[in-house]
Amino acid sequence: MAWRIRGQYLKNCSCMAFCTCDAHGDPTPNKFCEGVIAWHVEEGNFDGTDLSGLNFGATFHFPGALYEGNGRAEAFIDERANGKQREAFGAILSGQAGGTWFEVVASLLTDFVGIKYLPIEWEFDLKRRHARVRVPGEFEMTNAPIKIKPTDDELHMRVSLPNGMEYKEMEVAHVTMKSTGAIKFDWRDTSGGMADVVHTDKGLVA
Repeated sequence: MAWRIRGQYLKNCSCMAFCTCDAHGDPTPNKFCEGVIAWHVEEGNFDGTDLSGLNFGATFHFPGALYEGNGRAEAFIDERANGKQREAFGAILSGQAGGTWFEVVASLLTDFVGIKYLPIEWEFDLKRRHARVRVPGEFEMTNAPIKIKPTDDELHMRVSLPNGMEYKEMEVAHVTMKSTGAIKFDWRDTSGGMADVVHTDKGLVA
């Protein structure tokens, strides 16, 4: 199936800023990694099905480094999505429809809890490094600029991965997040990433 999604992307996790899993592969300071990935589709199409304006994402937990596998995940798809749109997001998230990043992540999961169709509240300002995403009764997370101690000045940190399969450039943020769903956690002062991305069935293009 040919597909393309262009939109806003968030990856918030339990690592220190910036996410060391992206740098050398191992989580820090914990031996595990958990958090949330989420998208707002500004413009998207899956084999003729329009996906524009919808949100989707997942909570996850890996007991060790991501490359070691044994991951657990629960997916969330915008309740506004119709039947075909839900099928499209399910196919993308599962890696069954191609897309290098989605294929790799799906291959590292051994426990997929399932998919819930719920309202997903979305705020995202890349320039200000501010975001807020909430799925009522499941999870909530907030991104904000990193503050320098002891001056309290805002630190502007940008990560560039020209050959990345997840993103090309990401703004690093300070994160607070809590999940009360199947995958539970409660984190303060951890790593967050915000990016504009374009993914297709062939992989990341921007």
